[in-house]
Amino acid sequence: MIRTLGINQFDQCVLNMSLINLCNQTSYVGQSIRRLHNLSDDDALGDPWRKLHQLTVHIPHPEQLYDGMTLEAGLTQGYNIEVKTIADPSQIPYKISEGGQFVVVMRQKGLDAGFEIAATGLFIRPLALLRLDVIMDMTTPEYQSIVVKHPIIRDYPSGWEDKLNQFLNQTISYHTLPNLVGYVDQTLNPDYRPPSWNQVHLAAKSFAGV
Repeated sequence: MIRTLGINQFDQCVLNMSLINLCNQTSYVGQSIRRLHNLSDDDALGDPWRKLHQLTVHIPHPEQLYDGMTLEAGLTQGYNIEVKTIADPSQIPYKISEGGQFVVVMRQKGLDAGFEIAATGLFIRPLALLRLDVIMDMTTPEYQSIVVKHPIIRDYPSGWEDKLNQFLNQTISYHTLPNLVGYVDQTLNPDYRPPSWNQVHLAAKSFAGV
């Protein structure tokens, strides 16, 4: 796992685990997207990811306690992700092509404290990645652009960066993007078994030599 300036290992693990859940249609957040689609669209069998949603990823304090559930279980299930449809795309700070999803990352300010915005960006489902602008300085504001790739996909195909940029520049549609998500979505790949939070966290610690 690549360490990104200004992002600690725990936060990176939360982003990785959140991406795992976002890519898997059978996950809690995947089912939430489907339910929203079924409520608002007559075509219940259509692709729910064609519509624009806001995906809010909450990064909790590492020692936060919850009633009735451990932090690890909640992150494994993806309960830290909220989903809502966006009625007016002009209200968000990006021009997003069909199939892209708006992402807001909120980080808990301290134990038992509230959350503050930490990043905004996009989830591009076919490429199984998050493209985020991480807020480095709230007063400036200063941003660092990062890409969070799916931790299970070891080798992204050559040219994926060009495809990402073409999609961001709206020169290609998401239907023409490489379908990497097919490997990490249990709906499309029944043999796939998503890792738990503990497995993701342990892998990150092993990678860092901890």
